[in-house]
Amino acid sequence: MILLFLHMLIKIYPENPNPKAIDQAVEILKKGGLIIYPTDTVYGLGCDITNQKAIEKICKIRGIKLEKANFSFICSDLRHISDYIKPIDTTVFRVLKKALPGPFTFIFNANNNVPKLLSSNKKTVGIRVPDNNIAREIVAALGNPIISTSIKDEDEVIEYSTDPELIHEKYEDLVDLVIDGGFGDNEASTVIDCTSGDFEVIREGKGDIEEYL
Repeated sequence: MILLFLHMLIKIYPENPNPKAIDQAVEILKKGGLIIYPTDTVYGLGCDITNQKAIEKICKIRGIKLEKANFSFICSDLRHISDYIKPIDTTVFRVLKKALPGPFTFIFNANNNVPKLLSSNKKTVGIRVPDNNIAREIVAALGNPIISTSIKDEDEVIEYSTDPELIHEKYEDLVDLVIDGGFGDNEASTVIDCTSGDFEVIREGKGDIEEYL
């Protein structure tokens, strides 16, 4: 299917996202397109979690094989996470409720839906609920999570690209839409492994989980 939307850069204000612009992003995702969008940490490259070809396109851009990809599932809230993860205890869920939305990626044991979605043997899944209205409203309007990976920069000093106009210049031939939601952060999310029922920090990032334990 050929997309009618070609390599756009649109401005959306995080404090008050324009519903028409959100719908535009959702339309692109539903047609199998790729978007770059702001989060509460770094800019992300994402697609509809249900679109296999779009997921493969992201793998190609990142130069990784699908079975080795560590994508995050971006959710609008905690309601949908039980669709993708094995049951968790109430203590873990209480911490999630306090910490999210926030700059964390929580790794859980994946249930049977995840390998089917990703056509791989993934046993775990990273869940994100970013504290960013643009990202969450796109997911809410889409009706299911988007699969996402961070926008990296080749610069040795700056690991992540922060300027949406520069991101657009670099990726305009690879994606269908770049959303300018203001300058991004240069610090990624804190990644926490919850697969054993504890909270093990495996990458220090913007969030401090100790505040919520």
